Amino acid sequence: MKAAPAVIALFGPTGTGKTGVAIEVARRLRERGERPVAINCDAIQVYRGLETLSGSATPEEQAELEHRLLGIVPVTEEFSAGRYAERAQAEIDRALESGRRPILVGGTGLYLRAALAEIDLRPAVPDAVRAEVEAEIERRGSGALHHELPARLRESIHPNDRQRVARATEILRDGREPAPDHLGGGELWTARLRWPAALAGLTETDELLTERIRKRVDAMARAGAGEEAAAALAAGASRTARAAIGFQEFIEGDLDRVVSLHRRFGRRQMTWMRRMDRVEVFERRGRSDHELAGAVIGFVDGRHEQTASDPDDWVACESG
Repeated sequence: MKAAPAVIALFGPTGTGKTGVAIEVARRLRERGERPVAINCDAIQVYRGLETLSGSATPEEQAELEHRLLGIVPVTEEFSAGRYAERAQAEIDRALESGRRPILVGGTGLYLRAALAEIDLRPAVPDAVRAEVEAEIERRGSGALHHELPARLRESIHPNDRQRVARATEILRDGREPAPDHLGGGELWTARLRWPAALAGLTETDELLTERIRKRVDAMARAGAGEEAAAALAAGASRTARAAIGFQEFIEGDLDRVVSLHRRFGRRQMTWMRRMDRVEVFERRGRSDHELAGAVIGFVDGRHEQTASDPDDWVACESG
């Protein structure tokens, strides 16, 4: 049986240019007669009305490469990795069944993993518990609740990571133990994925990434990210929507803070990406989207050739 990398997963921090590289990868695949489709793996880009703030693919970019799971959730609605997993896995199944190559694109590690693997996600907590924790965070700040978490959780969750602090607190107050993903990230990938996959991570040097993030944030502000966030807030944006990096800071016009938050998150992303097993890391370092796409395609083709003779060497997979 012919072994083939059915899915390409392209991910990395804000500012590494994932969308541009995905478009170039898709262009090369079309030249070979393939029909690629991008599937969003970003937790904020799923929201309708936060396109600018989340750096979602523009209409022009979507005209070059079809994107799925962008803007599918009202900004007032709570959304979870569990719900996302159902949608993403169904999209991947449909693409493969119709002979299309899925290209997963995103910066949210948990969402990327949820799309590719069966993971242990805890059920939602009661609304009363969630409302209680949310009110406390609004009143006392995420740092105060972080300080009250057990030491094993404090070590793995940043005090400014409002969403993870809230989720861990909610689950504990509901009398349950947080899933492994709340314990130092848990296993970033399970031993077995649902499909064969080529995992490509984009990184950048700290200095260049900071410069790219600053330019990106300035462009977002000029394009109306602050107004977009303010409109979402006025409409009753959900907690998970308001977890977008820079949501409040864009409203307040504190662009330096937005840059700082993205830079800090980007460093964490690049750290765990370099530790992930079976991930090929591509340093941008001034390379164009076209050049990076060529490197990614070369990696995918090389893995295909290798696994044609040794299927066990590919990322293990099982039927969904």
